[in-house]
Amino acid sequence: MKHNPGFLRLVEQAKRRVKECGVAEVKARLDRGERFHFIDVREDHEFAKDHARGARHLGKGIIERDIEVVVPDKQDSVVLYCGGGYRSALAADALQQMGYGNVLSMDGGIRAWREAGYPLE
Repeated sequence: MKHNPGFLRLVEQAKRRVKECGVAEVKARLDRGERFHFIDVREDHEFAKDHARGARHLGKGIIERDIEVVVPDKQDSVVLYCGGGYRSALAADALQQMGYGNVLSMDGGIRAWREAGYPLE
């Protein structure tokens, strides 16, 4: 997908402020049974098509509004993903501004998850 320059600048700035992790790290955490909130921030129709097994859906358009209900403890571990890692970086940046201190954006998003052959629902 070709992204516009303004969007890419915004993502680049957010990525300087947030922590990222790879799909292998997230899969390993799931395999170890670690407790964390695994959240898909894509659009409703994208999530309905497929999503990483065990992920919950809070689209980027509503995550700031609803996150405090889904994740009331702002120190809980949260991993966000989207299609490729751009929207999740923006969402992670917003959550950090809201006081969430343990948020990661999964670099590569669902595309990298699929390419790795990890489980989908």
